[in-house]
Amino acid sequence: MKRLFIILLLSIIATFANAQSNKIEIGIFDTINSKILNEKRSIWIYKPDNFDLQKKYPVVYLLDGDWHFISVVGMLQQLSYINGNTICPEMIVVGIPVKDRYRDLTPTCDSLYSKTSGGYNNFISFVSKELISHIDSTYPTAPYKMLIGHSLGGLTVMNTLIRFPDMFNAYVAIDPSMWWNNQISLKEAKKVFSSYTFENKRLYLAIANNMNKGMDTTSVRKDNTRNTLAIRSNLELSDILKANTDNKLNFQTKYYSNESHGSIPLIATYDALHFIFDYYNFPMDKSDYADTTIALADRMKNHYIDVSKKMGYKISPSESIVNNLGYNALYMNNFKLAEYFFKMNIENYSNSNNAFDSMGDYYIAVGNNEQAIIMYKKALSIFDNIETRKKLESIKKQ
Repeated sequence: MKRLFIILLLSIIATFANAQSNKIEIGIFDTINSKILNEKRSIWIYKPDNFDLQKKYPVVYLLDGDWHFISVVGMLQQLSYINGNTICPEMIVVGIPVKDRYRDLTPTCDSLYSKTSGGYNNFISFVSKELISHIDSTYPTAPYKMLIGHSLGGLTVMNTLIRFPDMFNAYVAIDPSMWWNNQISLKEAKKVFSSYTFENKRLYLAIANNMNKGMDTTSVRKDNTRNTLAIRSNLELSDILKANTDNKLNFQTKYYSNESHGSIPLIATYDALHFIFDYYNFPMDKSDYADTTIALADRMKNHYIDVSKKMGYKISPSESIVNNLGYNALYMNNFKLAEYFFKMNIENYSNSNNAFDSMGDYYIAVGNNEQAIIMYKKALSIFDNIETRKKLESIKKQ
């Protein structure tokens, strides 16, 4: 299946895709017959490039999935790219198209907007009891989950955090509709954030510029018209979060002065991923490749121990990066360091043909043909690679 690395210009991408003779696909459609909602629900699924059933992937649950699926998938493809500057892990994306937004994404009925509104409890029960279990039973998922929502979807994100905080590890509320029904969820948030703890939870709150011309974030607070209720509600939510830092919630709020309610999702999601995974990246530069000590290897090992602790499951450094570091050390005749890196890959990727093949190359370099043969045979037992077999036959002829 071909994959598209999407950046920003979605309209150009759509035009390009339609002009091709072959389809460009970034995901698949699935359906769930929900007993809770008494209806069939469609979902959009993205699996990371080079999807490996032997790995486990965190999951992003994306509200209004039919609106935001392409942009979120594109960002994750870029930010999880294994190049030594990986911002976030590779993740499965579950886009949740919403049939009736007022019904599914609002906690109470407000007939002024919709007579069907107020179905949040049923909707989040569907997500918790049916959707998540379906995804976990179908794909190799890790225990780490994120919920992203914009507008009424952002309201759903906030309601889930304050009512069911353990459902997800991270929450992204993009210009949430905290104004809904006389700020009922905002009032609830004020009580909850001052009373409960949210240890190991992260929240990113993005606020759009929904003010009248000539206003700023100071003057708008003094306004009492309905036109500014949306931004006043979100600014108040930001104030509530900042006033309750003892609740252990790791949060960041940001006001986007140049973004409207409609334009904010793209840039806010990008910023949210950087904040939520600010601990994930393991930065390296050219000096690291020139270092002949064991310091880099130890730093890498300790870094991923810390990442694993924060993510709640074991995260290993990239096999390809560690492999390159091993060969770089081998090139510099730093055999001790090369052995360390190659053994690290065998420990972390015990089902990898390449890990054992590289270990065989190390043993050849240090003149231990007997161990090299063992490694090459192990590699071939995993995958019958032509190059590995050639190396094994070459040693046997000596």
